[in-house]
Amino acid sequence: MFAYDFMVDAFAAAGCVAVVAGTIGYFLVLRSQAFAGHALSHVGFAGATGAVLLGLPPIWGLIALTLLAGIGMGALGERLESRDVAIGMVLSLALGLGLLFLHFYTAYATQVTSLLFGNVLGVDRRTLAILAISAIVALVLLGVMARPLLFASLQPEVAEARGIPLRFVSILFLAVVALAVAECAQIVGVLLVFTLMVGPAAAAQLLTPKLAFGVALAVLLALAEAWCGIALAFYTDWPTSFWIAALSGLGYGLALLPARRAWRGLTARDRRFVADISTLG
Repeated sequence: MFAYDFMVDAFAAAGCVAVVAGTIGYFLVLRSQAFAGHALSHVGFAGATGAVLLGLPPIWGLIALTLLAGIGMGALGERLESRDVAIGMVLSLALGLGLLFLHFYTAYATQVTSLLFGNVLGVDRRTLAILAISAIVALVLLGVMARPLLFASLQPEVAEARGIPLRFVSILFLAVVALAVAECAQIVGVLLVFTLMVGPAAAAQLLTPKLAFGVALAVLLALAEAWCGIALAFYTDWPTSFWIAALSGLGYGLALLPARRAWRGLTARDRRFVADISTLG
């Protein structure tokens, strides 16, 4: 398998994306903004097709428009959580614009599947370099803002009272999410960004409450799903994105089992207490 250069490039690209997706996805799930991340991927589809219409590489349009959308969503601050309908309309409009751009540039219409569902086996060295640089920038930014981001995510009222600028933190975080979404779209496509951004992170949070261990576990799960998906695609000739999505779903399903056993072990009184706390939270 590794005798082919395109397979080596695919594993390298998937590795870069999985590390970023697992790390940033953990905080995305923690902040209950998974749907916003999904919307960014649809906006990226419009950006990629618009860039092609202008004669530019699609990855630049993908990154540029997702960044702008991420900054705009971050500017909404805490109001973003109550605007699922507006976000849903934005992502629907973005998909419509992408299809419109494809209508005007029909020569590219045959490659729409790569944008929608990804094509990790088609990543070249130039795109790999862009992915690596974007991954480094995203992880550095996340590392700089990790402590205030965690504080603002778990106790926003206390964080605001301590002088942490919640709006600025939200803008910067969603800008980082936009970079991660643009990278994931190169591997699994804009329709399956949940596969790497949400699946491993959600599974990790079910398996452990510890932050550092949870982030590390999310990264390991994302790496395992991405690399195993590529290997299975090589030996079965089935789509890579399908295997990655299937492994992500399987990993989350297996992570649910210990959580359900723990729930069944609680007394009726403990279950009512957990339900009351969840409602208040």
